[in-house]
Amino acid sequence: MIETYVHGAEWTIKELFVYPNEFIYWSIQIVMYPLMTGLVAGAFVLSSLYHVFGQKDLKDMAKFSLVFSFALLIVAPMPLLFHLQQPQRGVEVFFTPHFTSAISAFGIVFFTYSIIVASEIWFVYRKYFVEQALALKGKEGLVNSVMRCIYRALTLGSYDISEKALEKDERAIRILAGVGIPVACFLHGYAGFIFGSVKANALWMTPLMPVIFIMSAIVSGIALCMLTYIVIMEWKKFRIKTSKKPWEVTAEEVGGVELDLMRKTSKYLLGFMVAAITLELLDLVFRGYTAVKSWDILRSVIYGKDFVNIFILQYTLGNLVPFVLLLLPRPTVKRLLVALSLVLFGVFMMRWNVVIGGQAFSLTFAGYMHYEIPVIPHNLETFKEGFMGALLIGVMPFFLFWAINKVVPSLKYK
Repeated sequence: MIETYVHGAEWTIKELFVYPNEFIYWSIQIVMYPLMTGLVAGAFVLSSLYHVFGQKDLKDMAKFSLVFSFALLIVAPMPLLFHLQQPQRGVEVFFTPHFTSAISAFGIVFFTYSIIVASEIWFVYRKYFVEQALALKGKEGLVNSVMRCIYRALTLGSYDISEKALEKDERAIRILAGVGIPVACFLHGYAGFIFGSVKANALWMTPLMPVIFIMSAIVSGIALCMLTYIVIMEWKKFRIKTSKKPWEVTAEEVGGVELDLMRKTSKYLLGFMVAAITLELLDLVFRGYTAVKSWDILRSVIYGKDFVNIFILQYTLGNLVPFVLLLLPRPTVKRLLVALSLVLFGVFMMRWNVVIGGQAFSLTFAGYMHYEIPVIPHNLETFKEGFMGALLIGVMPFFLFWAINKVVPSLKYK
């Protein structure tokens, strides 16, 4: 007897009347995919607030978020590759563009955006590359030789760092950042477009879906950059306090810069949070007011099966609580850590409720499906589509950022 494998059978629990061939096909990796692309777009928009709109109070955060965006960008397609049954075919999307396919459009936008971000980083740090290439010239040692070769390659043969040349670099940065904003939004907005264009699913079929995804993406990107910046600065303060060697700055100076920058960045985060929450609530109210044929099953999911996920975890714990914490005067590091972690949790739950909640009801509108995420994998499939696979995707950008930051320092205090 030949056993047939059904994707989704290992983590789908059925309730009431569900077709025999219905399962939760899109699992945790499809939750991680819009989350990662959203972090990319949000981090880039944060850096562009300084480069394009001249928000000088974000100058120190701009370089950091730009490099962090590039690290996130490298990981963004990974959830799709994990989810594919034939991942070796994934590269075909990038090399066979098809303008009538939303999936294929991702390849075009991804490559375009990658070129924009890499080019902007090069213009921002070109002077630093030249200075390092010249400073390492003649120094002995294997490490110095390797780093000199890397910086020489990164200069691309352009050693002119005169005032006139640097002015041209600044103009190029502004142009690239300006062009990159709509491309970054489209990179993530197209994920919302894919969900919103699925006519067969009552929860996803809404024209507001791409806009909701973009607004929540900016929120998540800003929150992650702030949270990562705080963790890095707190680690540096600890190193300064415990180090026996003298540092150029004191722990108090680092802490002062850290809190001042977080206060300024929080204002922009709050603004985008208001926009994101308003759009989500507007969509919910509109669905209830129009009460289309599928509203009965949607209401049973939203106000019944997924009530805790949506109203307690997403809206209350992930939106209301951090919003209040960020509004309170005289922010502290601990309060910011809690608030920013809850913001990221709220965005994750939004993605979870859209992806998993959208598959919770049967096509018969007479049954439900529940997703039990595999925590301890017992085969490759449960690893990729389970908690361990999602955790691997989540930590990869931080290791990449650490490696990139060795060559392209994005922090003032290093």
